[in-house]
Amino acid sequence: MRKEIKTAIIGAIIIIIAIGGIGVFFTSLDKTVQNSGNQIDTTGKNNTTPQGNFAAYPDESNYPQAPDLTGIASYINTIPEELKEKMKDKVVLYDFWTYSCINCIRTFPYLKAWNDKYADKGLLIIGVHSPEFEFEKDPNNVKMAAQKYGLTYPIVLDSDHKTWDAFSNRYWPAEYITDDLGHIRHTHFGEGEYDQTEKVIQQLLDQRAKRLGLNITADQSVVNLESHEFSLDQTPELYFGYDFADGRNYFGNSQGFSPENTVSYTIPSNLEKDHFYLDGQWQNLHDSMKLSSDNGKIILPYTAQDVHIVASGQNTAIQILLDGKPVTSNDAGQDTKNGTAIISENRLYNIISSKQAGSHTLAIIAHPGFEIYTFTFG
Repeated sequence: MRKEIKTAIIGAIIIIIAIGGIGVFFTSLDKTVQNSGNQIDTTGKNNTTPQGNFAAYPDESNYPQAPDLTGIASYINTIPEELKEKMKDKVVLYDFWTYSCINCIRTFPYLKAWNDKYADKGLLIIGVHSPEFEFEKDPNNVKMAAQKYGLTYPIVLDSDHKTWDAFSNRYWPAEYITDDLGHIRHTHFGEGEYDQTEKVIQQLLDQRAKRLGLNITADQSVVNLESHEFSLDQTPELYFGYDFADGRNYFGNSQGFSPENTVSYTIPSNLEKDHFYLDGQWQNLHDSMKLSSDNGKIILPYTAQDVHIVASGQNTAIQILLDGKPVTSNDAGQDTKNGTAIISENRLYNIISSKQAGSHTLAIIAHPGFEIYTFTFG
């Protein structure tokens, strides 16, 4: 009898201990859940958004931090201290550009529209001017270009490509968009996909507003502007500098490039599409060709709607012929008047602007002082 009582008592004690253990377990679990919620709240996110919505936020640590602006030679529309202050808690769009690049120029209407639409919502656009040619390092040239195109947002002159290298960038134009914590959340190289880029801006601005507890909502419509349409068989960009032609040499004369020498060129009888040909004496420079003789000519069979040249001169007149005849007003570019373009500033010149894309043969009759860097098309 005593043994049975003893056994019963021991069994009761085991049951009590088990129940107590289960209670302690659930109490501990409940505290763990509460502590987890408090850790989320210490970030500040929980001040404006219910906890259940945090799954919608990406883990920013998965995205790289944008490098600092470095090696900046000069500033336009801002000063260093002001820019540093402006960047705090902002969604930043870094636009890598250079002022003689037609692809960059065609993005300006969108950048300006986004600046007008979202600057007061927390977007900061920073133009990072990383030059392609030596003359683009001149701050006065960049300032004139910024004024010409109406760029009012901050611009930094990355003349030695220090910031370009920090971003590991390789393209003009290139857009890097960061959230308000400085993480790179979107990149785009070249023209196009403007709707997609703007949607990213809107999403990051909304996330910023929630994180900072601001009662701001970005307009969800997108900027609707006419964008450039490319021809499928459009002629590629053509470079005249021997340093730029490596891997993309479209120089048609048999003599080819002769670095730092002046060569007498003659145009052959057979011309290949998308290749340029020279006549006259031309000095071979690392980023350009400069006419040395009294007269010179450039011939180019091409396919495109628009033809641009990056060139320089001292009020040097060049004659533009299309398919062997002086170019008419139907095909003349913005910088061509009565079949002639005056080359003065170091910049991009639009010499042909046809109604539609097509295949033609372009001829430029040049005079001493004319220097050409590249053909670009559209």
